[in-house]
Amino acid sequence: MSYTNSHFADIIYRQAEKYGCRRELLCLDDKSGSRKTVSWNSFAEKVRLTSQAMVEYGVNVQENIGIYAPNMPQCFYATFGAFGIRAVEVSMYATSSSEQIRYILEDAHIRLLFVGEQQQYDHAWSAKKETGDVLRHLVIFDGDVVRHPEDSMSVYFDEFLRSGDNAHAEESVKTRRREAREADVAMILYTSGVTGESKGVILTHENLLETMRIHDMRLPMINDRDLSMCFLPLAHVFEKAWSCLCISQGISIAINRDPKKIRQILPEVRPTLMCNVPRFWEKVYAGVQEKIAHSPFFLRKMLLHAVKTGRRYLLEYRDRNIKAPLLLALKFHFYDKTAFTLLKKVIGLNRGRLFPVAGAPLADHMTEFLRSVNIPVLYGYGLTETSATVCCYPVNNYVIGSIGSVMPDIKVRIDKSNNEILVKGKTITSGYYNKPEETAKVFTDDGFFRTGDAGRLEGDTLFFHERIKDLFKTSNGKYIAPQAIELSLAGNMYIEQCVVIADTYKFVSALIVPAFETLESYAREKGIPYDGRTALIGKEEVMRFYHSIIEDCQKGFASYEKIKRFTLLAEPFTMEKGEITDTLKLRRSAIARNYAEQIREMYKE
Repeated sequence: MSYTNSHFADIIYRQAEKYGCRRELLCLDDKSGSRKTVSWNSFAEKVRLTSQAMVEYGVNVQENIGIYAPNMPQCFYATFGAFGIRAVEVSMYATSSSEQIRYILEDAHIRLLFVGEQQQYDHAWSAKKETGDVLRHLVIFDGDVVRHPEDSMSVYFDEFLRSGDNAHAEESVKTRRREAREADVAMILYTSGVTGESKGVILTHENLLETMRIHDMRLPMINDRDLSMCFLPLAHVFEKAWSCLCISQGISIAINRDPKKIRQILPEVRPTLMCNVPRFWEKVYAGVQEKIAHSPFFLRKMLLHAVKTGRRYLLEYRDRNIKAPLLLALKFHFYDKTAFTLLKKVIGLNRGRLFPVAGAPLADHMTEFLRSVNIPVLYGYGLTETSATVCCYPVNNYVIGSIGSVMPDIKVRIDKSNNEILVKGKTITSGYYNKPEETAKVFTDDGFFRTGDAGRLEGDTLFFHERIKDLFKTSNGKYIAPQAIELSLAGNMYIEQCVVIADTYKFVSALIVPAFETLESYAREKGIPYDGRTALIGKEEVMRFYHSIIEDCQKGFASYEKIKRFTLLAEPFTMEKGEITDTLKLRRSAIARNYAEQIREMYKE
C-alpha cells in the first residue's frame, strides 16, 4: 500500500516529494481531442500558485470559495489550493441553473467563484446581478470563454495564478498550512434537493481523513499502479471522496470532462478503477442482453452457458473462498479469456480491477450478472452526510441482495419505530450550513444520524428497503415502495426510464420511456409500420408488448404493488426540464407536474 494520512492541506506536496515526475492527472480535452498529462510535481506547483493567488485575492481562513465547472484539472488545483490556505471548498454541479447558483452563492456567502466553461460563466454572471455585493471575483478555467462586455470582475485562470507568484504570498501560504487542523471545515457539498430546498452538508478534514483510513482498510487491493476514471461530477460526494482516496493512495486519475462521451473514452483510457452510479451499469446490462438476444442460436446458447458458468464459478466458489471443481474452473477460464474479455474490451473495462457503484439502488439481477461475467462491481451505500460510504461489499463473502457490510469503525443501528438506518462515526457531518433546525432534526439524542432510509441489519450486513420519504400510500391505504417496482424494470433492454405513480391514487401506474433503438428494431422484426416515435408508441401491438414485459418483471410483487396502467412517452426525462438531478435521481414532484395530464388519463374511470 502507498496510503498517506497527510492532512489535505499538505497532501499534494507530500505526494510530489514521493512521486516527482510520475503522472498523476490525465486530462481528456474534448475540444482538441488531445491528451495532456500532469505530473505530481506540476500538480503541486499549480496548487501552490492557486493557494498563493487566493491569499492575494483576500481569501480568509475558513472562508468559502466556489467551484462551478465540469470535471477539469483546474478543479483539483482550486480544491487543494483552498485546502492549502484553510479555506472551504463549495462545489456546484456544472449543470446547475443560475437560480440554483444564486442560492448557493448567497447561502454560503461566496466572494470568489471559479467557473469552467461558457455556460457556467453565463449563469454565474446572471446570478451576480441578483446577489448584490456577495460575489466579488470570477476566475475562468476555460480560456475560450467570452466575457460579458460589462464584466470587469473576472480573470482567466492563468492570470489568476500569476497574481500570487510572489514571496509574500508564498510565506503566508506556508504559515496557513502549518496551522491546518483536522477540525477545519474542508468542504460544503450542497444536496441536489430532490425533496425540497438544497442543504449545504459540512464535511471537515477529520471526516475526510477518517474516510481515507477506513477505505484503506476495506480496499487493500488498490494501489499506486492503478488508473481511475473521474467520471461522476466532482460536486458529487461519491466522486469527490473517491478522488481524494486516489490522491491519498498515489493513484493516477483520468479526468473526463464530458460525461456524455464516456463510452467513447473508456476503450481508449481503459481504467482499472472507476466509481459510478447504477444508471451506467443498467445501460451496459441492457446492451449486453440485447446483443445476446439477437445473436444466432448457437452463439446465444454459448453466451448464456458462459454467464451460467461464470455465476457458478465466481459466486458459488471463488468469491466464497471455496475451491471449484476442476472442470468448472477450466470452463470458466476459457470463457473469461474469450467471451468475457471481448465483452469488457468493447466497453473499455478489460483492465478493470474494481468498479465501486452507489448513489441509488442497483437491481440484484444486474449485480449478479455483472459479477458473473467477471466485471468487478463493488456495490455500496452512503450519503453526502456520511462522507460517502457507510457500507459496501467486502472482497469475498458478499451477499447479493444486501448493500454490503458496514465499514470499519462505523456504527449502524435500526430505529425500531420505522426501520430507519441510523449511522454514527467520525465520517458523519456535523450538520447543515446555516440550518441549525434542520441539523437538529437529523440527529438522535445519542448522536446517530438519521439517513431517511429504511433497512435491516443482519450481523454486519445491511439491507436497504426503501427511501422513507418516497413511500406512497394509495387511496386504499396500501403502502407502496416505488423504487422496488422501478428496479424490477431496470436493465430491461426495451425500457430506458420508468417512474411509478401511486401516491393517493387507487392503484399503481407508471410513465415509461422506451429504449427506442431496441424498440424500433423490434418493430422492424415484427413488421409493425410506423412514422416517427410518437406513432410507434401509440401502436396497439407495442402497448401489448410492453404490457407483457411489465407482467413478466413483476412476478414477485403483490397484486396491489403491480403496475395496472402505464403511458409510454416519446421524450426522456431530463435535467433541463428539472425531472432528474445531476446524479440521475428522479425528481418525482417535477415529473408529476410536467405529466399531470397523462397521469389524469391513466386514472380516468
